[in-house]
Amino acid sequence: MKKRVLIITYYWPPSGGSGVQRWLKFAKYLPEFDWEPVIFTPENPDFDIQDASLEKEISKDLEVIKFPIWEPYSLLAKLRGKKKSHPARIQEQKDHTFLEKIAIWARANLLVPDPRKFWIKPSVKFLLEAVQSGHYQAIITTGPPHSMHLIGKQLKEKTGVFWVADFRDPWSEWEFLDTLPMSSAVRRKHQKLEKAVLTLADHVLTISPSFQADLERIAGRKIDLLTNGFDSDDLPADFKPKKFHTGQLHLVYTGVIDSIRDPRPILNAFREEFSQTGQNVKFTFVGKVSEQVREFVKNDPWLRDHVHFPGYVSHAEVFDYYAKADALVLILTTTKNAKGNIPGKLFEYLSTGIPILALGDPGGDTAKILKGSKGGKVVSAEDRQGVRSSLNSLTSGQFSRSNPEEIIHFSRKNLSKQLAEILDESTLS
Repeated sequence: MKKRVLIITYYWPPSGGSGVQRWLKFAKYLPEFDWEPVIFTPENPDFDIQDASLEKEISKDLEVIKFPIWEPYSLLAKLRGKKKSHPARIQEQKDHTFLEKIAIWARANLLVPDPRKFWIKPSVKFLLEAVQSGHYQAIITTGPPHSMHLIGKQLKEKTGVFWVADFRDPWSEWEFLDTLPMSSAVRRKHQKLEKAVLTLADHVLTISPSFQADLERIAGRKIDLLTNGFDSDDLPADFKPKKFHTGQLHLVYTGVIDSIRDPRPILNAFREEFSQTGQNVKFTFVGKVSEQVREFVKNDPWLRDHVHFPGYVSHAEVFDYYAKADALVLILTTTKNAKGNIPGKLFEYLSTGIPILALGDPGGDTAKILKGSKGGKVVSAEDRQGVRSSLNSLTSGQFSRSNPEEIIHFSRKNLSKQLAEILDESTLS
């Protein structure tokens, strides 16, 4: 009999982003290790970033169950008379109307653990019979949104099914919660729900050593580390990094620039280092970039001529930008969870063999991976001279490139093998 695992995830193509790719790739490679994945995901989810090209990566043999979800955003949109209305987006605005302030307060104090909570009860009811009948040997829930874990919790309590909870971000100590006007009683409710999940799940996964240590402190148990990774199949067969030319520099950043990722320190250093040299330099931001950063560049004549914003492109098109880059840039967060912030993009960057310059915590998990792989370095945003020196080193070819032998354990296939070994424990009893 085939071993089947039910993967419960809110994010699935056409949604874009690293959270989608994590489970899209696990679903791709798990069959090679005798596990048949089945995806359970909302039929009508609400998300900003979309990448329809990722749908091409879904195997025709993969069963995907799409189940309707009701989210409160539609109600808020009607009241505001606007399309995109959920509080995460509203919070990025400088000023809020009275209705928007109420929406943010409600998100913080009434929608626990998150606005997807209304999917928990109907999903459990829909899945219960199949899980009870042994249709799946294991289930996996991945959050955020952490409501997915509460679906897993109830299925575990009702059936005893082998359950793996995957934390792509923290829960009660997640920096996002700190931005909400949340009461202390609600915060305690988050902590209680989180502890229940951490206690009841057969295995708990997370993506970085720092998150692993934090969850082990909260849970008082072993937490498994399963990072994100790269898929060598994504790299075009004819992909070749650009040949290095002294005195030239094309920096490429791919991903999101938002309120917790600030590229202005590297943009300032970029201008200071090169504006008087006449060197052929360029900085390209591929993806969604905040209006504040666009305005910052627009208001500086030199940056305006040397910084480009092509916007969001498909995952497949990203490799065209990699091929034109002399170096790839990461902008890490500087918030509470920054030490454990390992962007999924890091591993794809490493797979290209192009030097990487990251702005963030030099003692964080990303810095340790870059040092171990010899793929680049992390410089503090506050170290202005250090950023300038690093940029200068890139124009003279003094940055190292990742060693393929040092990064092979980050391949999606190897990571899927590790996941399969965890799932195999479900068959031992």
